[in-house]
Amino acid sequence: MVNISGQNFIAGQRSGAGDKVVYSYDATTGDALGYRFAQATEEEINQAVQAASIAHAVFKQTSPHQRAILLESIASEIDALDDQFIMTVCQETALPEARIRGERGRTTGQLRLFAQVLRRGDYLGARIDPAIPDRQPLPRPDLRQYKIGIGPVAVFGASNFPLAFSTAGGDTASALAAGCPVIVKAHSGHMATAEYIAHAITTAIAKCALPAGIFSMIYGQGVGEPLVKHPLIKAVGFTGSLKGGRALCDLAAARPEPIPVFAEMSSINPMVLLPEALKIRGDTIAAELSASVVLGCGQFCTNPGLILGIKSPEFSQFLVRFTAQMAQQPPQTMLNKGTLKSYQQALQELLAHPEIQHLAGQPQQGNQAQPQLFKADVSLLLKQDELLQEEVFGPATIVIEVENAQQLTLALSCLRGQLTASLIAEPQDFRDFPALIPLLEEKAGRLLLNGYPTGVEVCDAMVHGGPYPATSDARGTSVGTLAIERYLRPVCYQNYPDELLPPALQNANPLGIYRLVNGELTQAAL
Repeated sequence: MVNISGQNFIAGQRSGAGDKVVYSYDATTGDALGYRFAQATEEEINQAVQAASIAHAVFKQTSPHQRAILLESIASEIDALDDQFIMTVCQETALPEARIRGERGRTTGQLRLFAQVLRRGDYLGARIDPAIPDRQPLPRPDLRQYKIGIGPVAVFGASNFPLAFSTAGGDTASALAAGCPVIVKAHSGHMATAEYIAHAITTAIAKCALPAGIFSMIYGQGVGEPLVKHPLIKAVGFTGSLKGGRALCDLAAARPEPIPVFAEMSSINPMVLLPEALKIRGDTIAAELSASVVLGCGQFCTNPGLILGIKSPEFSQFLVRFTAQMAQQPPQTMLNKGTLKSYQQALQELLAHPEIQHLAGQPQQGNQAQPQLFKADVSLLLKQDELLQEEVFGPATIVIEVENAQQLTLALSCLRGQLTASLIAEPQDFRDFPALIPLLEEKAGRLLLNGYPTGVEVCDAMVHGGPYPATSDARGTSVGTLAIERYLRPVCYQNYPDELLPPALQNANPLGIYRLVNGELTQAAL
């Protein structure tokens, strides 16, 4: 059983040197849970980063197999956490037990998936161009390239996924897989949950006899700035608001040595409902879409926040049915008071706008979030009104009716970058609207067809990223095995003897991985 001490995790040691404390609360009642967490001091942050930098020199030399065993050990420790852990997560987040148990499975599953990535070795991107000493007019040297971890990574836990996007979430799993030590800033909304997970990680590290400095975790408000600004931090992983992510990006860019920030920040995830689909199954779409909007109290970064359709009798009929469906949705408890307050403020702005009509939803009052449906005039999107571009984090969505296909294209062109974009369509719709897919490719990282974006599979092909402001760097993803690429950089070895090369580049190919040799992909030894 884990004893919640509330002290920071500093390279295998517990530390609470400062005078300031922060508290954990029951998300449903608002009552303090009785835990006190020590806010990390700048000295403790420095100790954690210094330890990570020292540990990196050893950790980067570990084999992919060793790191795979570590990730699997962390997964086993998390799987072994008892019912008290599940109850604590439920208390801190108001998320139901089934959701938490499912999220634990996703969290340990992605740790084990990255272990598989390490064993197959393709993430190393090994490329070999052997020497051609007699090439004319100049000989070619022996050139060999692969990827190494960039160094200590700062990870910021997310509010809406207390396990899968937090202490041992995708950022931490992919960074450790890359051979990068991690310093986690625990999210203030679930600090007791974070302590359970941090204990599981440190236990696994000790069992694997790896340097304790490869993992630390700190608590507190305002500790993110000194962490990001520390000169030994080499990258940042973040999931949260546009305001928070942009602040970290600005801090990182202003350093004497700028570093990358991989921030997932804001997305309204447009859904385009095309005429033939509405004609055939409009009522079904209304029911499915309303369920997607309110799933998990709308607290997903992929929540469908904008719905577009072309003016027609079918769209009008859909809207009547969709409005009725949204009106029947019950209120839900949000993750914490701060999240509910932000939701209330966003609703007030929508209700006050003269060109936005409220279609469904009970007045927002009390300590639960009421689902809401709005309809906005397309002119607001065409002139890029800020209110329609901003994510409403909660069970609300906005419908826009456009006049024709041309106006639909113009409206979509005015959208900013998104995590997802969805088409609800039939084969005839693709013949009638051929320009939509190329347009949406420019706007989003994941394109869905006849599906709803609230659900992100953890696998090789997944992209959970997109053009700004969905993420700060559209070349990466925070979900799926490609996430490891964010924390790697290429190194080329020229004319190195075989015995000094890393195993992935040696002639015998002891790892048995696929390598690009003279432009051909092969597992063969040289």
